[in-house]
Amino acid sequence: MESIAALQAAVTAAAAFDGEPSDAELDAIDREMPAILADVDLLDAQIMTIDRTPTELDERRIRRARRRVLAARRDLANTATAGEVA
Repeated sequence: MESIAALQAAVTAAAAFDGEPSDAELDAIDREMPAILADVDLLDAQIMTIDRTPTELDERRIRRARRRVLAARRDLANTATAGEVA
């Protein structure tokens, strides 16, 4: 069996990690926040129907939440693509 202790320096980041996200990471989170919130809304709608048969209202709520997720992901992909082109 080979020890990985010798490889530790190559795996560990050279810079000291202070535990806080960088400005670039925070900006990425801000850009993705509409998609994240849409995903949370979809999960909430799905969780409400876990222990019962979904009613017509539940099905509409889930359908609307799915459309919001798709729209948010589309917008995120379009802004990412537009940023690469510019």
